[in-house]
Amino acid sequence: MTRPLLTILLSLMLLASPGAAQDRAAVERQFRGWLEQSIWPRARAEGVSRQTFEAAFSGVTLNWDLPDLVPPGSKPRTPKVQRQAEFSAPAKYFSRGAVDGATATGRQMASRHATTLAAVERQTGVPGRIILAIWGRESGYGRVAIPHDVFEVLGTKGFMSTRAPYFTDELIAALRIAEAGHAPESAMKSSWAGALGQPQFMPSSFLKYAADGDGDGRADIWRSEADTIASIGNYLARHGWVAGRDWGFEVTVPAAVSCALEGPDQGRPIRAWEAMGIARTSGREFPAHERGGEGYLLMPAGRHGPAFIVTPNFYVLKDYNMSDLYALFVGHVGDRIQFGVGDFSSGWGAVGGLYRSDVAAMQRALIALGHDVGGADGLAGYKTRRSIGHWQEANGLPATCFPDASLKRALVR
Repeated sequence: MTRPLLTILLSLMLLASPGAAQDRAAVERQFRGWLEQSIWPRARAEGVSRQTFEAAFSGVTLNWDLPDLVPPGSKPRTPKVQRQAEFSAPAKYFSRGAVDGATATGRQMASRHATTLAAVERQTGVPGRIILAIWGRESGYGRVAIPHDVFEVLGTKGFMSTRAPYFTDELIAALRIAEAGHAPESAMKSSWAGALGQPQFMPSSFLKYAADGDGDGRADIWRSEADTIASIGNYLARHGWVAGRDWGFEVTVPAAVSCALEGPDQGRPIRAWEAMGIARTSGREFPAHERGGEGYLLMPAGRHGPAFIVTPNFYVLKDYNMSDLYALFVGHVGDRIQFGVGDFSSGWGAVGGLYRSDVAAMQRALIALGHDVGGADGLAGYKTRRSIGHWQEANGLPATCFPDASLKRALVR
């Protein structure tokens, strides 16, 4: 039996024991006390009524199935293996069904909401195709069921997660939303992380960025498609979207150009990347108005997949979801919706499939060698990718800038 499987089975046995049931009952009692002693005073100070507070937590218990929980009195555990697409093989994120579905429905929505999209683009500078792609990715244009009770999710995570202060603040924001009556009755459903409505805003983001797109004086991200469009546009504009610039371009990177040049802290004018031999895969020139602007090398699968020169707007998309693949999906689907572009010129290699613990072990080894990998979190972000490239180059190996099983064997001894 493999060690990961053995660990899972032992955990299930422990949770099923009578002692574990008693412990959970005790933790549930602590949770109710925490709500009364810690959350209610904060909520009342923010204008939340007792009626709203009691309605929010009526029947709510801890959700023990959420990731990254640390029950009172226990030590933080190794996070569960994350199965979200952001952390798996890049090719899975760009599955045929996901790309084609978001594109086809996005084109329908572009026609249906042409007037609203044009108005929001004039107001914010954010292209309608980008708004549509985010909407599609977040909630399937409002068609994906959102399963969880937001007060159960945020209550659980605020009480006993590895980021408890953050989720406690979001819980207070959710109570403020309920108090103000922004959400339709029984609509306070969320993702496993507490995100709300068609644009999947965290409660604090709703309070800051939700916008009225249909002119009825309300910002309803649950039922109003126009409000959803306006809210996404407002969010991106407020996070620094640069009007008139694209998000990025697929490129070819010559072997002589190191993949370790990747990252938002290694930007240079796009014309400088051109001078190094980097060219668009389409065969077209970079747009004249882009050539003087700063661009950044992005190689989300290292040498095992497509490469891009991205603009500052790419990192605005990452403010919506801190994943290179997410931002790339949004830009790509947006281009497909408006311009009818096809697949990337380069395919995704057969990479991924490692546990986060495997990547974290490689990150710790690189940190011990003096590399800045951005933290041993088990995620192959740009700092980890380029650190791998630097290590490979220093050891006379072809630089791939992406973790794999053979690299783990070489780094972790």
